Amino acid sequence: MTFSRRTMLALLAAPPFSQLAEPSPPEPARTRLILGGDVMLSRHVGRLARSRRDPAFPLRDLAPVLQAADIAFVNLESPFSDRGAVVEHGMIFKAEPEMIAGLELAGVDVVSTANNHARDQGSYGVEFTLDWLERHRIAVAGTGTSAEAAHAGVVIERNGVRFGFLAYTYDQSNGNHTDTDDRVAVMDVARMREDVARLSSSGAARADAIVVSMHAGTEYSPKSNARQEAFARAAIDAGASVVAGHHPHVTQPWERYGQGAIFYSLGNLVFDQFQRVETQRGALAEILFEGPRLARANLLPVEIVETAPRLARATFAGGPSGELAAK
Repeated sequence: MTFSRRTMLALLAAPPFSQLAEPSPPEPARTRLILGGDVMLSRHVGRLARSRRDPAFPLRDLAPVLQAADIAFVNLESPFSDRGAVVEHGMIFKAEPEMIAGLELAGVDVVSTANNHARDQGSYGVEFTLDWLERHRIAVAGTGTSAEAAHAGVVIERNGVRFGFLAYTYDQSNGNHTDTDDRVAVMDVARMREDVARLSSSGAARADAIVVSMHAGTEYSPKSNARQEAFARAAIDAGASVVAGHHPHVTQPWERYGQGAIFYSLGNLVFDQFQRVETQRGALAEILFEGPRLARANLLPVEIVETAPRLARATFAGGPSGELAAK
């Protein structure tokens, strides 16, 4: 084989293979999580859905927002049950089975069932809710068929990253029970640390990033209390990336803490509380992961109209910026 003079000069001018630039590593996959607050599908919420003959009514307006997330999470504030009369008033909640249509329409992937209303329909309600959600392919954190299952958490894989969810409540009785049901995970810092460590360890159930759901706080207070802060910060110190809080029925500030983000209260998402303006304003936490690393966090304001949420035009003043320090 012969080469022209021009070809020989080009070959001599080219850098040796050892000097060629290494190919750039691929960009880490981005995964977007949307985390919501209290979803209560009983009382007037259910009544409105029945009057419209649309069990998905409560989440129909917000569905496109939740569907667009890689993982959508909410706190399910009302247990499902197929027994007893329809509940239209009072503080003992029961969601009719067909009301799961809203969660399905919105593409909700995982819910917390660890809250003070978890046992409103007794032991049967705890079991029926778990079974009903499983049948509709919605993952559950915070309650289980046993104490071990309630504390095991759930792992959802997206874009090659395994996201773990754990959930805890400050109370499980709602003033209706004198005993304790260990199938509902309650807030205990030492036990939570063990759960996070276990979920972070190697094995089939290992998670690369962990979200902790916290049902706690003073109702209607715009500020977090000491118990919320201690538990949430302990969760981040233990290795969680995000803490999503709810229960106060109003929004509370969020903070960057260590390498994580803490949302002390996302407020209501679906609820029939009309007494206060604040209870009709909630928020969604928008979380962006790059691989397993938490990269950005923001709040999306929500307004609740006739118990149903939709994105609000207003923005939240103050608070930290969306950027988070790299790990």
